[in-house]
Amino acid sequence: MNWQRWMVVLGAVALGAGAWRAGGWQGLALVGSGLVLWFLLYYTRLITVMKRASERPIGHIGSAVMLNARLKPGLSLLHVLALTRSLGQRLSPEGSERELYRWTDAGQSHVTTEFLNGRLVRWQLERPPADTEPAPGA
Repeated sequence: MNWQRWMVVLGAVALGAGAWRAGGWQGLALVGSGLVLWFLLYYTRLITVMKRASERPIGHIGSAVMLNARLKPGLSLLHVLALTRSLGQRLSPEGSERELYRWTDAGQSHVTTEFLNGRLVRWQLERPPADTEPAPGA
């Protein structure tokens, strides 16, 4: 467990203690129902993103250039899946610490992303080489 998860747990415990002190069982029930609502909203978002991603081919994106423009360091894998609406093609071996995924568009441009602990660390856009010969009649 990383420090952020510990802070969330400690915050929930502190919120529960404050609710107990302020309202007894009723305050604790109110905080508990709020936490359950928060969890259900997160779970619904997760299921919606995964359902949308399952309806598209693995590793396919509409525009790799647009994905490259929208990526920022620190984005979660769930957020990137929501941006792409597709599961990425996994390039790293199963169980490795750093996870590599690739999304390719119709023009064969692709974005390769690297995640560490579920967060985006770096990414690279690669485009196919342009034809150097001028078109006939140009």
